[in-house]
Amino acid sequence: MSDVTVALLGILILVVLMLLEMPVAFCMFVVGFLGLWIIQGRAQAFNIIGSDIWEQFSSYGMSVVPFFILMGNIAFRSGVTNDLFHAAYSWVGSVRGGMGVTTVIASAFFGAICGSNAATAATMGTIALPMMSKFGYDDSLNTGSVAVGGTLGVMIPPSVVLIVIGIQYNLSIAKLFVAELPAGLLLTVMFAITVLLLCWRNPKLGPAGPRTTFGEKIKALLGVIETLLLFVLVIGGMFAGWFTPTEGGAVGCFGAIIIGVARGKLKWPAFKQALWDTISTSTMVILLVASAVVLGRFLTAAYLPSALAEWVTSINAPNLAVLLVIIIVYVLGGMFSDALGFLTLSVPVFFPLAEALGYNIVWFAVLVTVVTTFGAISPPVGVNLYVVKNLRPDIPIATIMKGAMWFVPAYILVIVLLIAIPQLITAVVSAA
Repeated sequence: MSDVTVALLGILILVVLMLLEMPVAFCMFVVGFLGLWIIQGRAQAFNIIGSDIWEQFSSYGMSVVPFFILMGNIAFRSGVTNDLFHAAYSWVGSVRGGMGVTTVIASAFFGAICGSNAATAATMGTIALPMMSKFGYDDSLNTGSVAVGGTLGVMIPPSVVLIVIGIQYNLSIAKLFVAELPAGLLLTVMFAITVLLLCWRNPKLGPAGPRTTFGEKIKALLGVIETLLLFVLVIGGMFAGWFTPTEGGAVGCFGAIIIGVARGKLKWPAFKQALWDTISTSTMVILLVASAVVLGRFLTAAYLPSALAEWVTSINAPNLAVLLVIIIVYVLGGMFSDALGFLTLSVPVFFPLAEALGYNIVWFAVLVTVVTTFGAISPPVGVNLYVVKNLRPDIPIATIMKGAMWFVPAYILVIVLLIAIPQLITAVVSAA
């Protein structure tokens, strides 16, 4: 049996284990370790996983993960989500569909301090779902806007998903953040336009809310100005080269603590819970990365990435056709798992192939992140759909799926634009 055949069997076993709902990190580690044992022997397998896992756990770059996660948890425990929702509503809530647009905008801002599509949907859903029901919004638009808004948790920097991709494939995290921003903003605008168009065609879907005065708008905006300035400082500081991503995460944590304490909303119990949540999430992320390294070593030792690239070249398939197949795989992956888990799993296979085909790897990283988040709202098993279902058990899953499907054209349009005009990403990275 050839090494490539062993690798393909390993991927098949990996998929089966994931379908059995085994933890993704466990699946990657077991398959990677056993594959190395078969190909290179027991001693070499133990040697590789020992040295590589320790290298990942002890690397300076890995410290960026808990910093950004802690920043998001502290901001959440300080009541930032309510303030963001109120600020967005004060400016756009008085138009038809304004509450849905508010949900999208607030999700985008919260995504800047969260980094997870499921967590953003769950957090914003606790605020937005009752509010939209109160104002008579249609259940499908209500739940659909929350589900799709949740995907912005991954698409607005600083994104934990792109941090992990950067660490795993040795890419500049700052460049990934720069590249992600136009894609995230484009998605936000397209989602908002979708809500407005739906309510323009059918005003009953989302009635206009009460008007707010200009003074109330300014007051609401001032209520989140510290959070917005912190975001600008952290991301802008990395763009400008003032500090590294790890230092940026530390600055963000310190700033979030100062803001929470100064506003009197960050008490000791909330701070302890934020720390505990950070430990839990960071452990999960680091285990994913370490396990992905083991899997990546196995696939590389089996020469699967190079064999895949050679096979694609030999069949003379157009690069676009290969890219479309990869996109379909990522959509399916995003349906079944959170973006972080599937992207971590797929990096060792598809990123070398993308480089072999001549694609800009930073552009490719952003593209597949967008595609994977699209899978999170795609029926029948998009993870965000079921997050919203857990928040509103009284609403049929078919209604939630219907609401999410209204946003599919917006997602497809953004994906097409990113493929047709890669300069939307690459030009921004070059200029940074």
